[in-house]
Amino acid sequence: MSKYRKNLPQLAERIFLTDGGLETTLIFHQGVDLPHFASFPLIDTEEGRRALDDYYESYARIALDARTGFMLDTATWRANPDWAAKLGYAGAGLDDVNRRCVEHLLDLRYRFETEDTPMVVSGAIGPRGDGYVATNAMTAEQARAYHLPQIKSFLVAGADMATAFTMNYVEEGIGVALAARSVGLPVAISFTLETDGLMPNGMSLGDAIRAVDNATGGYPVYYMINCAHPTHFAHILESDEPWVQRIRGIRANASMRSHAELDSAPDLDDGDPVDFGQRYRALRGRLSQITVLGGCCGTDCRHVEQVRYACLAA
Repeated sequence: MSKYRKNLPQLAERIFLTDGGLETTLIFHQGVDLPHFASFPLIDTEEGRRALDDYYESYARIALDARTGFMLDTATWRANPDWAAKLGYAGAGLDDVNRRCVEHLLDLRYRFETEDTPMVVSGAIGPRGDGYVATNAMTAEQARAYHLPQIKSFLVAGADMATAFTMNYVEEGIGVALAARSVGLPVAISFTLETDGLMPNGMSLGDAIRAVDNATGGYPVYYMINCAHPTHFAHILESDEPWVQRIRGIRANASMRSHAELDSAPDLDDGDPVDFGQRYRALRGRLSQITVLGGCCGTDCRHVEQVRYACLAA
């Protein structure tokens, strides 16, 4: 059941670590086959659940050792109708797998959470289309209707909140926020940025955040940046405009490569974990409200450990 829905602890000043790149870790480091880059079907087999357990527990232990909070984001980034249909999930079956992914992390929280390490369970929402390219673009109302069933699944299963990752155009972010508002589930919106710090369609992050807030009455509890290296977006966070204070989370890529380069690369570029941690430290040095810290594509436990060491030392 939900524990923190009415009082999210990451909204205070303490650090909450997250995991890294779930799918890239499982594919490139563990040799797990993930058709369509979807990890949620793993919940259906004993072997798959064991892989997810091992993955989440490795990060939870970093947070426990550091006595930070920890974000438990479900393996449901691809568990929406379009992507799930490619894998044979629809209707009640899709609702069921979304709920079970939440329940899996509620059980993990029960086993690992301590007073020093609160663990927030968040249902992960992915884009209808590609995470890097704005395909299958919807109006805000279409996006609200599209994402509402998954959000309802998270709500009923007992998630504390939802987080929409790799949103790459503003209407989808608005739709997710409106869907979450309609059922009273807290939500964070995380935008994909390109190497120039802009969204894939050229919109600035500040304009996107203002647009979502204006359309939803400021409903998102915070915003995040994902799927870009810190060198791609650090400069835009030097602004003193109010929208910067709405950003509370960073889940950056390990690689400095562009999305096009990453898509065509046969290897995994895991970058420099130590440098990665130092760049997070520099960001928090300017923006202390950024408390949700983890990784995206190409990152693993080494990167999150370096974020821990660098940011806690600061």
